[in-house]
Amino acid sequence: MNQLATGNCIPCRGGVPPLNDAEIRELHPQTPEWNIVERDGIPLLQRIFKFKNFADALAFTNKVAALAEQQDHHPRLVTEWGRVTVQWWTHVIRGLHRNDFIMAAKTDELAESN
Repeated sequence: MNQLATGNCIPCRGGVPPLNDAEIRELHPQTPEWNIVERDGIPLLQRIFKFKNFADALAFTNKVAALAEQQDHHPRLVTEWGRVTVQWWTHVIRGLHRNDFIMAAKTDELAESN
């Protein structure tokens, strides 16, 4: 089990800086399947999960949504036939937070349990 996956998100209401490059380099190896991409100048974690059909992709989307509600940290989810794109970042700080890496690790565990 990934150590990050055992963590829980802490509320981030702003006022904290996003992770710096050194902090990201420390955490990213624990979520190796995730890419760091930029959208509108904001770094975020992204992974595309593949499925054999739309129903399986939708079921996974619903599992991620339930996890997001439980942890009170919500991703961008794009569900298509045979794939789900998940993006994690912390909106209020316009960047990455430890919570995003925790949620990426938890999302990986959901995918492994399918």
